[in-house]
Order: sequence, then C-alpha cells, then structure tokens
Amino acid sequence: MPRELGGSPALAQMVLAAYAAGTLAGLLTFGELGARYSPRKLLIWSLALFALTSIVSVFAPTLEWLVAFRFAQGAFGSGPAVFAPGFIHGLFTADKAAGMFGRLGSIESLTPALAPVAGVFLLGVGGWETSFLLLGGFAIFCAVASFIYSHSLPDRTVAIESHRSYLSILRDGEFLRQALSQAFSLAAILIFVFSAPLVMTEIMGGGIQDFILLQICGIANFILASNLSSTLAGKFGVERMILIGTAALLACFLLILFYVQSGGSSLAVIVPIWIITNGAFGVRGPIGFHQAIVASKGDHSRGVALVVAAILGFTAAGTASAAPFLDLGWWPLAFASCLSAALALLSLVLLPKG
Repeated sequence: MPRELGGSPALAQMVLAAYAAGTLAGLLTFGELGARYSPRKLLIWSLALFALTSIVSVFAPTLEWLVAFRFAQGAFGSGPAVFAPGFIHGLFTADKAAGMFGRLGSIESLTPALAPVAGVFLLGVGGWETSFLLLGGFAIFCAVASFIYSHSLPDRTVAIESHRSYLSILRDGEFLRQALSQAFSLAAILIFVFSAPLVMTEIMGGGIQDFILLQICGIANFILASNLSSTLAGKFGVERMILIGTAALLACFLLILFYVQSGGSSLAVIVPIWIITNGAFGVRGPIGFHQAIVASKGDHSRGVALVVAAILGFTAAGTASAAPFLDLGWWPLAFASCLSAALALLSLVLLPKG
C-alpha cells in the first residue's frame, strides 16, 4: 500500500489499527442505539453504510484517506456483531439458542483460516482494491436480504428501561461474571492465533504451511465441540460445562507453556495440545456467550456490545504485551494466553453468581 498510495510502512499498519479502533467505537455506538431504536432497521443501515465505505475506500487518493475510510468501515460494519446474537436469542428457545450460537461460532471460526487465502488470491487477481469491492458487493446483498426478510427477525421484545446504561449492566454481578469469563477465554485463543504465524515463520524457521496446519486442526475440533456444546450442557448442566471448558482451556495452555519453556518446539506436540485447547473453548464458548446475553436481562444490544468489545480489548492487550518478547520463541505468547485463560477461570470462581 505505501507503494500504491504513498506513505510509510508504519502508516500502512494504521490501516489495520484504524479498522480495529472503528470496530470498537461502532460496537458501543450500535449497542446504545439498539437499546433505543429498532435493531432490524439498524442492521440494514449498518450493512448499507459498510458497503458504501468499502466501495469508497477503493478511490482513496492517499494512505491517510484510506486510514480514515477503514475507521468508518470498522464502525459501520460492527452492527451485525451486535444484533445477530439478540436475533438468535429471540428466535429460539434457550437450549436451541445455545446450539445456534455453536453453529454461528463454527462459521465465524472459518474466517481466520480462509480470509488470508482469499485475500492473497484477490490481490493477484485485481490488486488490493478487489477485496474492498467484493466486501461492498457482499454487504449490499446482505443489506437487501435483511430488508426483504426483516419482518421475520425479532425486534426489541423487552422494553428497555430509559435509565439503563452500560454502567448499570456492568454493575450486575452475574453479567460481569459471564462476560469477563467469555471475553478472557476467547482472548486467550486469539492471542495465540495472532502471534503464532510470526513465531512459526520468523523465529522458529518454519513455513506458513505450519500455521495453516495448526489452524485447520484447531478449527476442526472447535467446530465439532461447539456443535456438541448445548447437548452437553443439557445433559450435565450449563454452569458445570462452562466451568469444565474454562478449566480445560487453562490446563491446555499451561501444558503448552510447560512444554515450550522446557525447550520444546515440535509441532508434533504443540498441534495435538492445540486441538484439545480449541475443543475446550468449543465446549464453553457458545453456552458462555448465551449466558452472558441472558444476564443482560433483555438489554441484548448493550450486553453483546460490551462482551465483544471486551474480547477485542483483552486480545489487543495480550497481543501487544507479548509482541516485544516474541523473539524469544513460543513462551511469551503461551504465557500471555495462559494468563488470559487464568483470568477467565478466576472470573467464574471468584465473582458472585446472580
């Protein structure tokens, strides 16, 4: 991008940072708007504005303009993340909703594995602009489909008290307990995923195919576990399965940390542990997210916005804290993920139940 639009490599990195910052701002904005206005209409506006900013980004004259457009793109594109869980909660009964969250998580988990491959392909086909045009086209399609089928989506089914706010939700002990546990758990996974490619290729001397293998194996087991999550919760209890999944997640990261701290770096050891790690999160992830939404007491938009914002914030903090030490190999990111998983378990155990 510096070659195409001018500017420095550091400014090019701001293209990514701006999107993340815009997403955080959009989450909190749509969360507040969703508590006051129709989520159906807000979803359509979100998709339409995301499509517009995606297409406009193609015509950015400089890298500075692209950074600004990416911030807007992230902000407008965060609407579906806020409203989709509330729609699922309204469309299905409690046990079926948890199962649908498992299916939603399965689809979302494919993105980190497939998006880079698609991006490289599109870059070769028509340059960096092609990705933005394709995103704009998909967003237009989704906006039109959402408009046509909006009557089938539940709107606000619970009247939100006018005095409710983000602060009032955060004062709810059960919401805070479930939200923090969910956010720290997923952050532990994402911290490892975001830093692993650099460690595997630049530090350990491997190839990107090693990371692809790691991701494919992990995602496959996550999809399997997440689709079994609601069934296991129905048989053994929701709270028990969330606790078991969180404890297993921490145990796996401790095992990885112990292995790499002892000098180990073989994928023959790390990949099997990573498979179990993803399975552990798959068991607790869908039902944990559902419990956090239930704990928001009908204020789904604000509740979901807080959970997703916390996931982004904890992931960013963990990734940034491990980054200066990644030249030491696996253990810094393993330690950061381990710490996040430990905080997830402590949130469950120490914070009071509602």
